[in-house]
Amino acid sequence: MIAKYSPGLFYCEMVKMEALIRHDTNTYRILDYEAGMHPIGAQLCGSNPKLAGSCAKILEELGFDLIDLNCGCPVDKVTKDNSGSGLLRHPELIGEILSNMIAAVNIPITVKIRAGWDEESINASLITQIAEKAGAKVIFVHGRTRKQGYRGPAIWEHIKNCKEVARDILVFGNGDIVDPESAEQMFAVTGCDGLLLSRGTFGNPWIFEDIYRHFSGEEPIERTPEMIRDVLLEHIECITRYQPKRKSLLDLRRIGSWYLKKADGAKKLKEIVTRSEDLDEAVAKIRAFAEAL
Repeated sequence: MIAKYSPGLFYCEMVKMEALIRHDTNTYRILDYEAGMHPIGAQLCGSNPKLAGSCAKILEELGFDLIDLNCGCPVDKVTKDNSGSGLLRHPELIGEILSNMIAAVNIPITVKIRAGWDEESINASLITQIAEKAGAKVIFVHGRTRKQGYRGPAIWEHIKNCKEVARDILVFGNGDIVDPESAEQMFAVTGCDGLLLSRGTFGNPWIFEDIYRHFSGEEPIERTPEMIRDVLLEHIECITRYQPKRKSLLDLRRIGSWYLKKADGAKKLKEIVTRSEDLDEAVAKIRAFAEAL
């Protein structure tokens, strides 16, 4: 869905080092992409520097244009082995992992971080310098700590501080970019080199197109209920290519609320979809709902 709206670059879901090494089927499914999606990056998660180079080589051989080391995921099951944002507590280990990845491949390596593990250990600026020394090309900085998760506002000042210490590495801002206005504000506040969007795309995959039009002075495109419905249904069709209908129905309950949250009667629709026992039934109800708007 994201590819349709021409982002400058996007990444697949993150994959664990250990799963990649043992050629886990579900992991390779996550890494599936189409030729028209280039440039596209892979996102690697793990804390074992001995596996980092081998994993990077596998991803390069799969045709990815670049690889990102994820040091930002706050989920407990990820951080428990110091993966994801767990690495924020071990800045030197981040540098070691990045160095091993960079030595193994001929494509750019990037890294995504948060401001720090918690408010008492803000170290994004330090990690920026470590990543730059290791040879990473870009660092994506999320303005919240791991402890915050996604609660409260992202503190963009932390991103600004990273930009101020960066020399050769590019700094991209991340967190609370939900529309063209917040994108413009991110640039103004932080002086960052670019933007990374994540949750701001939920139910809003055209945000890239909106931002491009905003900065080029073009008029915004009105997103009609019919257009939103069609994109939602296309999104559902996309996910059913990769998983059973039952799993797609469960995802639909979440995805549908993203797209239709601002529509009249969206709460009622969510209740209807939640009670649906069949994906085709749920899709029919979404069509009927949107046509009645």
